[in-house]
Amino acid sequence: MADTAHSPEHRYGNRPTMKDVAAKAGVGLKTVSRVVNGEPGVTPDTERRVQEAIEVLGFRRNDSARVLRKGRTATVGLVLEDLADPFYGPLSRAVEEVARAHGALLINGSSAEDPDREQELALALCARRVDGLIVIPAGDDHRYLEPEIRAGVATVFVDRPAGRIDADAVLSDSFGGAREGTAHLIAHGHRRIGFVGDRPRIHTASERLRGYRAAMEDAGLPVREEWVSLGSTDPERVDAAVRGMLAAPEPVTALFAGNNRVTVTAVRALAGRVRPVALVGFDDIELADLLGITVIAQDSAALGRTAAERLFRRLEGADGAPERVVLGTTLLARGSGEVAPPAG
Repeated sequence: MADTAHSPEHRYGNRPTMKDVAAKAGVGLKTVSRVVNGEPGVTPDTERRVQEAIEVLGFRRNDSARVLRKGRTATVGLVLEDLADPFYGPLSRAVEEVARAHGALLINGSSAEDPDREQELALALCARRVDGLIVIPAGDDHRYLEPEIRAGVATVFVDRPAGRIDADAVLSDSFGGAREGTAHLIAHGHRRIGFVGDRPRIHTASERLRGYRAAMEDAGLPVREEWVSLGSTDPERVDAAVRGMLAAPEPVTALFAGNNRVTVTAVRALAGRVRPVALVGFDDIELADLLGITVIAQDSAALGRTAAERLFRRLEGADGAPERVVLGTTLLARGSGEVAPPAG
C-alpha cells in the first residue's frame, strides 16, 4: 500500500505549479501561462489538454505572486473599532462589496478602541503592502500614517475624522442627529433631559454632546452637571449613571443615549419602572422596532460604501485636497421617545 501521506501530491505547501501542468500536458510553460491568463494563441486541442492537466493536478493560479510582479497587492485594509459591534457589520460588508467589484481583497481587524493597537494594526497592514486603508480611528493622532500616505497608500477615515493630519473622511451627522433627537424629547414636553455618552475624547461622543447642548439651548433650557455623563460604555458604568440621574432630587424625565451600547444598557435600567422615562438612542439596535425604541439611525452600510468608493477613486488617480463627506441621520419614532413626562 502506497504511503500517500508523504507523497508530494498530499503534502501541505507542495502545491502544483505551472511547470507541473506543462509537463503533464506535454506543452511549454508559455502555453500554460496563456491558457491560465486567458490569452490568445493556443489551439482548442492544446487548451483542452492543459485544462485537463490543471483539473487532474488541482492547480490554482498564484494571484499573490502575479500582483506582486506588477507592484500591486490588490488588497485594502479595514481597521474597525470592534468586530463584535453590530454597527460595523453592514459597514464592513459594504466595503467588501466595493473592494470585490474592483477585484481587490479586503483584510480587516479590530483596534478594540485602543489607539496603540490601531497604530500597530494599520502599520502592519501597510507593511504587507496594502494599496489602501480605511480606518475607524481609536486615537486622535494619526501622524504615524503620514509616511505611508506619502508613499502612496490611499487612506480614508470613517465615522470619525483623522487626528492631526488632513485625510479624506466619511462621517455621520452626529451633531445634527443628537440635536434632532433631543429636540424631539423637548417637543414631547420634557425639560429635564439626561445625556449618557461615550468617552469625551471620541469625536462622535463630543459631537453628540454638542448637539444635545445646542437643542437644550435652542429651547432655553438649562443643562445641569448631574444630567451629563460621559465615559466608558461598560454596562456597570452606564447603569450607575442612568440610576443616578433618576434618583436625583429632581430626576430627569427623559434620556438621550449616545450610542447603541449605551441604549441597550439604558433599556435594561429603565425596564419595569412604574414611572415612565422617555428614551431616544443614537444608532439603531437589534429588535428596537419590536421594543418600540426611538432612535437616531445611521446608515452604516452607506458609510462603508461611500468610504470604499472614495478610496478606489483615489487609487485610480483622483487627486485634490482631502474631503469630508457628512451623511445625514434619520429619526425613527417608535414610542419610547414619545412618552410624555409625568404630570405635576
